[in-house]
Amino acid sequence: MEARPIAYQVYSAREDAKADLLSVLKQLKEMGYDGVEFAGFYDHPAEEVAAMLKEVGLVAISSHVPYVQMLEDMEGIIAYHKAIGCKYIAIPHLSTEDRPGGPGFGKVIRNVYKFGKMCKEAGIQLLYHNHDFEFAAVSGIYGLDFLYDAVCPNLLKTEIDTCWVKYAGEDPAAYVRKYTGRAPVLHLKDYVGRREGSAAPYGLIGEKEAAENGNISFSFRPVGYGCQDVNAVVEAGLDAGVEWFIVEQDASPDRPALEAAKMSIDTLKNLGLKA
Repeated sequence: MEARPIAYQVYSAREDAKADLLSVLKQLKEMGYDGVEFAGFYDHPAEEVAAMLKEVGLVAISSHVPYVQMLEDMEGIIAYHKAIGCKYIAIPHLSTEDRPGGPGFGKVIRNVYKFGKMCKEAGIQLLYHNHDFEFAAVSGIYGLDFLYDAVCPNLLKTEIDTCWVKYAGEDPAAYVRKYTGRAPVLHLKDYVGRREGSAAPYGLIGEKEAAENGNISFSFRPVGYGCQDVNAVVEAGLDAGVEWFIVEQDASPDRPALEAAKMSIDTLKNLGLKA
């Protein structure tokens, strides 16, 4: 298998990072990670984050920035990310009214175009990170596809979260291949359980899903320890031209987050994704 750099979504170890970000970065480097994706910076100014990354030898490849924050100060966000050398900024989530089919979705499309253009002018690429709610139909196609069709590929690229693709009932490998040439960053995320009802277990926003009728309740797992066909997803990513694979685990109920991070990268090493 062709090697690619692997990053870690620091949100996955958010409590550790909040207490001591530098220590987390050092541990990730020791595990073999090449970079990190942020979802907030724990009150550290850009200069401090840049210094930590340089000291440890990690790349800030991407960052999740809430859409509402982009509306408030996109120029400041871009400046911060340029200061830490971050190449990609991703919209990670949309509120109910802004989701595909919601009353604010049209305005979201217009703003995504605007933000994508601002990023491009600054040498940064805007991404959109999906959950499962984008797999509802809008004008006969998935809302996620509608968004990607509405904004030109040079201004908006994909950050496909393979957990939510599978959770929505689609084949993650096939969906990644659908966006060949437009998928520079790919989220590898594993889980056990199944969909029950309308609620979704978004760790980022605190939503949970309960077990019903004896089914296994939804639970995140290290990559390779859940229901995902990791080898197929990675192969699809390579075929699609993915530059960076990112390990994300919204919650780690059975073990410390950084222990799970080690298990995930070891899975990818065993597949030959990383030497």
